[in-house]
Amino acid sequence: MTVRTGPSCETVFLRVPIEEGFLEGELTCPPKPQGVVVFAHGSGSSRHSRRNQFVARTLERRELGTLLIDLLTPSEEDVDNRTAQYRFDIPMLAARLVAIVDWLRKRPDTAKLPIGLFGASTGGGAALMAAAERPNDVAAVVSRGGRPDLAGRALHVVKAPTLLIVGGLDVPVIQMNRDALKQMSGEVKLEIVPGATHLFEEPGTLALVADLAGQWFARHLQPAGSIGRGASSGNP
Repeated sequence: MTVRTGPSCETVFLRVPIEEGFLEGELTCPPKPQGVVVFAHGSGSSRHSRRNQFVARTLERRELGTLLIDLLTPSEEDVDNRTAQYRFDIPMLAARLVAIVDWLRKRPDTAKLPIGLFGASTGGGAALMAAAERPNDVAAVVSRGGRPDLAGRALHVVKAPTLLIVGGLDVPVIQMNRDALKQMSGEVKLEIVPGATHLFEEPGTLALVADLAGQWFARHLQPAGSIGRGASSGNP
């Protein structure tokens, strides 16, 4: 099913087939997208996350397509809601993101588009692990309040330019991101949003996250060969 989400964007409700069943998602694209950003939500969340929905709408205004997608099948989600069995299985969630990236590469309308990953909370670790697995397909990563430490040794091989965004009041996660930044050799930058807690619920803080993410993806989701990779390291 296709619906209109604005004057120029269309949303297609879809299912991505995987070995265990299918993943439900919403692909929204402007008429001439510059790239497409896949959202990896945090533990216990889904594609309906209002924070990720807000960021997605902001990216779409920058001529970027967005894919908000569940990383668990409906049956897995039922189990996880009762037991929390899957939400911290970062290798499995990263494998799902890799499957989604591969699926986008086979889809006629997205096959040639640069792909970005936007990870929130534990989804940040999964996004970085997936970027390490698909260095030629993932052009940029943004992590919001993310747990890059959960990517483990994959941090050392991430080539995609990476923006780490953390709330200024989220002290433990700030240190986790600073530690991760030191392990990454590609282009990486840490942005700390003043006055923000882990979920960026304070007035104006999520809008700043969306703006920072939009600038990062607009810069790095460009046709192949038009930007340099691994140019610099960001601020700790």
